[in-house]
Amino acid sequence: MSKIIRLTTRLANQIAAGEVVERPASVVKELLENSLDAQATRLDVDVEQGGVKLLRIRDNGLGVNEADLPLTIARHATSKIHELEDLEGVTTLGFRGEALASISSVSRLSLTSSDNQSGAGWCVQAEGRDMEAVLLPAAHPQGTTVEVRDLFFNTPARRKFLRTEKTEFSHLEEIVKRLALSHFDVGFTLRHNQRVVHALRSATTEAEQDRRVATLCGPNFIESAVRIDTQTDELRLWGWMGLPTFSRSQADLQYFFVNGRSVKDKVVNHAVRQAYRDVMYHGRHAAFVLYLELDPKGVDVNVHPTKHEVRFRESRQVHDFLYRSLHRAIAEMSPADSQPVNQTRTDSGFNPASAAAAPSALHPFNASPGLAVGSGEFRHQNNLQFTQPKSTFGERQVADTMQVYADLHTPAKSASPMAEHEAGETPPLGFAIAQLHGIYILSQNQHGLVVVDMHAAHERITYERLKSSWQDEKIRSQPLLVPLSMAVSSREADFAEEHLGLFQKLGFLIQRMGPETLLVREVPILLRDADVETLVRDVLSDIVTHGSSDRVEQSLNELLSTMACHGSVRANRKLTLPEMNALLRDMEVTERSGQCNHGRPTWTQMSLSELDKLFLRGR
Repeated sequence: MSKIIRLTTRLANQIAAGEVVERPASVVKELLENSLDAQATRLDVDVEQGGVKLLRIRDNGLGVNEADLPLTIARHATSKIHELEDLEGVTTLGFRGEALASISSVSRLSLTSSDNQSGAGWCVQAEGRDMEAVLLPAAHPQGTTVEVRDLFFNTPARRKFLRTEKTEFSHLEEIVKRLALSHFDVGFTLRHNQRVVHALRSATTEAEQDRRVATLCGPNFIESAVRIDTQTDELRLWGWMGLPTFSRSQADLQYFFVNGRSVKDKVVNHAVRQAYRDVMYHGRHAAFVLYLELDPKGVDVNVHPTKHEVRFRESRQVHDFLYRSLHRAIAEMSPADSQPVNQTRTDSGFNPASAAAAPSALHPFNASPGLAVGSGEFRHQNNLQFTQPKSTFGERQVADTMQVYADLHTPAKSASPMAEHEAGETPPLGFAIAQLHGIYILSQNQHGLVVVDMHAAHERITYERLKSSWQDEKIRSQPLLVPLSMAVSSREADFAEEHLGLFQKLGFLIQRMGPETLLVREVPILLRDADVETLVRDVLSDIVTHGSSDRVEQSLNELLSTMACHGSVRANRKLTLPEMNALLRDMEVTERSGQCNHGRPTWTQMSLSELDKLFLRGR
């Protein structure tokens, strides 16, 4: 008897369903993507019992004619690709031609469709062991309706892996949210157990798009986000970036779309983390809704059955573009971009006001884990230790920057801040009215009360000046008295030899001395007291993984951050009103001034309405 047999059509489809259909949310994703590919402008989703009992999706798309209808539930039948070359530039969300066949093998599926305005259509169902299509006439407007009942009824083992009704629906709702965020021109309705959960009209204007994002991501996000739009000849990035102060305890508000497809990509995640690194408080996550557009031939979407992952053909170019665009956008964020802080934000949103009041080492003069603020030493995650530099780098610039703020900013003409501004014009951070306990500056602006952490704000200003001064002087190297010999793998040695120019640009002079041996002869002058071997290994690891490295810049910034901390105005330093106003004006023109060097907020806003609530005014 032959040991090799041909699988039945149903069994083959059920095996394929293991990749495509994980839970009701997977079904909704595939069906909605088909509707969007059919140019639907209206989508209605009805769900019962979390999607296990019933999933019904109706669209007003192009529809399917009678002849093609049986092929919709045939495996590997599609209208979206015809040749191998079509896979090199996929422009549709679905293209594999296996979703409906897989879904129908583990459920009771019926598909009704019409491709014209006559009101007459056809319904197709799959029955029997070989899943033969049964075609019946049916009344239906132009478009398609798919009903999926009793999911996994014939595969009880799969059904046991489903979670509670609430959990399954939350996964399903997340799918609808992602598709609604990527297709603003389409209206969506989602009902669960006959209750309307979402009713979204098409959004074509910026104001309508803002409202949709606020509906799906929360009003606090849209109030604490800036809209960006930047592009090159080949790439465009647009969307909403959350302010660094609106960070999250987990990465649950991060939506990234490539050509309208929601993806999770390592290249993207790395670029975003790098862009926010200098302003994000440790352990927090950025919030964003971003869209990357590029030539479909520049991205491979056929690398995973669920199509969640993609592969960029020029990943380094994409990474650098994302990092530069986001980094620049963060740098250009000013106090004018920040709305008054909403004191009733949810716990997942980082409230600068509540954070500053918390007893958990958020105050700039309390040491946070792994960070000795105000000391001469800084330890970061790689356990590298840096001490105050002994070099003569920009001594005059450093000395000037490290002067107390009063020495740097003494008004020459008038002690009245209003004299420097037109009548009725108030700068974003307003004008200082008092100093509290030698730590906080109290300022009045058009929204209400501004509270500024004096040391944290000046620390960021000093840090940015040090970085600019250092960048002007470039990275200078210093020979090691005794060259450092390192044992590495042959693969790492090959990469190091291939990228000697990059190492030299970063301030290292490296030679390959054998199949698995590297010799370090020169290092950046400011990092000569660092753990050179660990730093070189980190740089090499980055090059192998991402094709580039910013470890040296990161280490230099950490050192300059420590220097800035020492050079900033300290607690209990009494400042005059002109000195405080000078600090406020510098904050308004300094990049990333909303956060100190360690990611903590430098200021917060309390609006007049919030003050009125505290004192029950108007009641």
